[in-house]
Amino acid sequence: MQSIYAFSRLGSTVNAKPSTSSCTPHLPSERRYGLQKRSSNVASRTLAPDRSHVSSATPSAELEVLQQRLAAHLNNTASDTRTPPADRAEQLGWLSPQARNPKKRLASPVSFPEDEYHPSQGWKPRPHHLSKQQLWERIRVESQQDAASEPTLASFLYSTVLSHNSLEKTLGFLLANKVANGTTLGAVQVMKLCQDAYDDDPSIVDAAVADMLAVKDRDPACEKFVQCMLYFKGFQAVQSHRVCHWLWGNGRRSLALALASRASEVFHVDIHPAAQLGIGILLDHATGVVIGETAIVGDNVSMLHHVSLGGSGTSNDVRHPTVGHGVLLGAGATLLGPIVVGAGSKIGAGSLVVTDLPAHCVAVGVPAKIVKRDLLREPVQDMDQCADFILDYVI
Repeated sequence: MQSIYAFSRLGSTVNAKPSTSSCTPHLPSERRYGLQKRSSNVASRTLAPDRSHVSSATPSAELEVLQQRLAAHLNNTASDTRTPPADRAEQLGWLSPQARNPKKRLASPVSFPEDEYHPSQGWKPRPHHLSKQQLWERIRVESQQDAASEPTLASFLYSTVLSHNSLEKTLGFLLANKVANGTTLGAVQVMKLCQDAYDDDPSIVDAAVADMLAVKDRDPACEKFVQCMLYFKGFQAVQSHRVCHWLWGNGRRSLALALASRASEVFHVDIHPAAQLGIGILLDHATGVVIGETAIVGDNVSMLHHVSLGGSGTSNDVRHPTVGHGVLLGAGATLLGPIVVGAGSKIGAGSLVVTDLPAHCVAVGVPAKIVKRDLLREPVQDMDQCADFILDYVI
């Protein structure tokens, strides 16, 4: 699908002298900032300060008016489901990843043999992958080994891992002690939120298991699962987001934003609570990653530091990118607007993507240009950020 962008110049020129023109000044649209358009017979604009917003009513009457406006705003917010147009929703699979409904549009259009593993087809457990219980037992063994080899960490490893009886308890304890502070959220409160989320939606923990397996598969710096869980902030940022997304989906938007804001401060990863992430996600190094409100990220996606999935425009519909399954986003890649990046594609480091990209392509540059197509080798399997960016040529 081809994206269409309309750029308009913002602002207008104001003369040094008061305007005497009878022409109606340029006004912003009704959708900008949620304001209504003024009447066409407004007075000419001058340099005098606009005091139309100042009420002449008494303080008590003004307070009542403000309360009425706040109530109306809250009613409008509660009814705003951010649902995109029907055709866009069908194309993008506007579904919660926690529900684990299939997002067919995020998968590769190529038909692969069923016995072959292809990340661009979505998450699929592989023969060497551990179950949740097996993973938990492995993490405990690795913690015991690390505590024996490094006594300085023994107390930390015991309180974080060995004193708990499940992966959910350990994950909740870890996130709570990471993002808690003395002003906004206490550690006990965050831990309770995490446990409520895990109990209400067990797929959040299943997604954490898939993320940990993905990190171990794709990041050669990850030697043990316990390293990923305790020391890799990209993994921890994604798990914090999953709890924030659960809060957002249950109507607790203020708390979701507060927790996401705190996680952004701690991990230097800014993910809006409404953003939809698949499973098997790898944020390598993670510093500076930004994912906007209406962004959708498929399964098996790998992104390096300083990747931005940014929005364009002020629409309440989709204004952020949709990234298909098995996409590799190089360090510093910027994707802007409601574009679609096809499954199995690779975006070069430092590239700027502002148009749709087909599945299994390689794009690089500012703005990004497609340099290779129909690249059926899965980029997230080798994580090679240097190959395939040179055009084929014959001497």
